[in-house]
Amino acid sequence: MTRPRVAVLDYGSGNIRSAQRALERAGADTGITADWDTALTADGLVVPGVGAFAACMAGLRAVRGDQIIDRRLAGSRPVLGICVGMQVMFEEGVEHGLHTKGCGQWPGTVQRLHAPVLPHMGWNTVDVPGGSRLLAGLDPGTRFYFVHSYAALALPLPPSERMTAPLITWAEHGEPFIAAVENGPLCATQFHPEKSGDAGAALLANWLE
Repeated sequence: MTRPRVAVLDYGSGNIRSAQRALERAGADTGITADWDTALTADGLVVPGVGAFAACMAGLRAVRGDQIIDRRLAGSRPVLGICVGMQVMFEEGVEHGLHTKGCGQWPGTVQRLHAPVLPHMGWNTVDVPGGSRLLAGLDPGTRFYFVHSYAALALPLPPSERMTAPLITWAEHGEPFIAAVENGPLCATQFHPEKSGDAGAALLANWLE
């Protein structure tokens, strides 16, 4: 069986090598790239992200990553966002009073969690919706590894007869927040599958399928 070709988008954000290694273990041929054609034509595109929303968006725009994501999704070509790579898919992020425009693939705002301890760092369970393909085969109570202080608390898409509603996986740290989204060719996780051991490997394998 041919291994899928996955491009890991290089836009100056960290964690790229660990994401690449995890994808290769899960069954992909991967390359780290900022090249327009390579990122556009790969079977899958992974958008990692570590750090501040505004810095990640600046890095993305510098390599036209926001346009690559938009072009791929318009052609129903799979994209997976991880951590801040998920957050930038939303309309905007608010950090320290600064509003930064995101990629706008989903409505909603990424904001600081209301929790007694931040960052939310470590292992946490998630509430998986029925019909999830990304988390298929994983036991209830499976834990994933999180490192973040900001999150999306809602994905306010109005009901539509033409579009299937996104599947949302929830987690809680101080308050409920979105831990993963499955929305046609666009999937994303707030947690780090590449740091989540066997559970993360299973998720990446599901995505590669």
